[in-house]
Amino acid sequence: MVARAYTVAFEGVEARIVEVQCAVTAGLPAFTIVGLPDKAVSEAKERVRSALTAMAIALPSKRITVNLSPADLPKEGSHFDLPVALALLAALDIVPREDVEATVALGELSLDGRLVPVIGALPAAMAAAEEERQLLCPAACGAEAAWVGATPVFAAATLADVIRHYTGQSPLSPALPGEVTREPQSRDLRDVKGQERAKRALEIAAAGRHHFLMVGTPGSGKSMLAARMPGILPPLSAVEALETSMIHSLSGLLDEGGISRSRPFREPHHTASMAAIVGGGRGAKPGEISLAHNGVLFMDEFPEFPRAVLEALRQPIETGEVVVARANAHVRYPCRFLLVAAANPCKCGYLTDPARACARVPNCGEDYLGRISGPLMDRFDLRVEVPPVAYTDLDLPESGDASVTVAARVAAARAVQAARYRDHPTARVNADAEGAALEQIATPDPEGRELLIRVAERFGLSARGYHRVLRVARTIADLAGSESVRKPHVAEAVSYRLVTAREA
Repeated sequence: MVARAYTVAFEGVEARIVEVQCAVTAGLPAFTIVGLPDKAVSEAKERVRSALTAMAIALPSKRITVNLSPADLPKEGSHFDLPVALALLAALDIVPREDVEATVALGELSLDGRLVPVIGALPAAMAAAEEERQLLCPAACGAEAAWVGATPVFAAATLADVIRHYTGQSPLSPALPGEVTREPQSRDLRDVKGQERAKRALEIAAAGRHHFLMVGTPGSGKSMLAARMPGILPPLSAVEALETSMIHSLSGLLDEGGISRSRPFREPHHTASMAAIVGGGRGAKPGEISLAHNGVLFMDEFPEFPRAVLEALRQPIETGEVVVARANAHVRYPCRFLLVAAANPCKCGYLTDPARACARVPNCGEDYLGRISGPLMDRFDLRVEVPPVAYTDLDLPESGDASVTVAARVAAARAVQAARYRDHPTARVNADAEGAALEQIATPDPEGRELLIRVAERFGLSARGYHRVLRVARTIADLAGSESVRKPHVAEAVSYRLVTAREA
């Protein structure tokens, strides 16, 4: 008689249910796993055999066959150890078959029977809830998986604990959700001397999730400003935390005993490959743009990134998702991130510094920033020139608002947007508004409309640029507590659009 257990196979952020069938039949002694397993899954039989031997459970001198169904779905990873062991124990009538069939299990076995944490416990819990089954996982994964809350999660430290749980000798208690509390941000906006315009742009970008480009000489504070962005962003909502943690769980980044409400801040080096930024490689894993979902992607030395990588950002920025297509995988990942980019004005870096004038003006700057194509530049809502800071300015007292004050204004603006888009299927912040929704919420007053039309005609704004100005103006109005978009809001939004303007 065939015994059944259940586990999952991962396709992007989705977890597909896999039925683990085990049959113990007469014949030459053998232990075979079929169903398109990879090397790690094929080796599960040796780990299971050793773990059972460590518990003084001897395998019968019969033919043991384990089938992973559906058989045409590739099975990868060491998390198949525990479901294979459960199916085998059920086939040997050591644990009740009906209880095993009501469980989705995942976990890696060590040779002495301990359960080793694996990636993907959070998506597995979601899949188990949809199938109305409970989840069994290693103890280190329990706090992460229990955060779903829609199904019981049992976390065991060893295979012996699992057997005692199913036989009723020592039932496991349901795991409790865990949340990681990060240390408060020690980097404060007041640490940045001067640069009030850049600080204001940073606040607007954080409030509406608008993409932000800083151009300035080396040492002008671009990286300092970007590093202070997490300190002014509001914490993740419950839905956002679940979305982001699903991706981080698949990447093995949830290793602190739970999930975090802090927004991700990713800063890849400019030598990163296409697969590292966009996603791909073996198994079509998520890239930096997906790991930054609902957070910040900071790309310093922006023109130094390979041209192909920069151009690959264009579609994800616009749609909020990326499709990683490979010969053996076709995976869709969400990637609604806030892009903060920093660039020098030219290759030597001192094009705009009157004290250290570049000898190749203006060709040096045109060649360098020309690496950023017009269509990609058009996707930045805010563009700010960050002027150089003299060493004498470093002795000046701190200026501007502290990060705590700015964060309160950003949180208030985000709360207004959350209420505004409560019934919208996809939009959450002003940067997501489009079509009729954008016209309804961001149509300026007559004076503001007249100004925007004049600017569009004078500077040749593209249709995308026109709409992005409206979105930024709406965010500025939210920060000011205004219900309507007025001429001053449009004027400020336009001022951030025209700096280093190169429309598509």
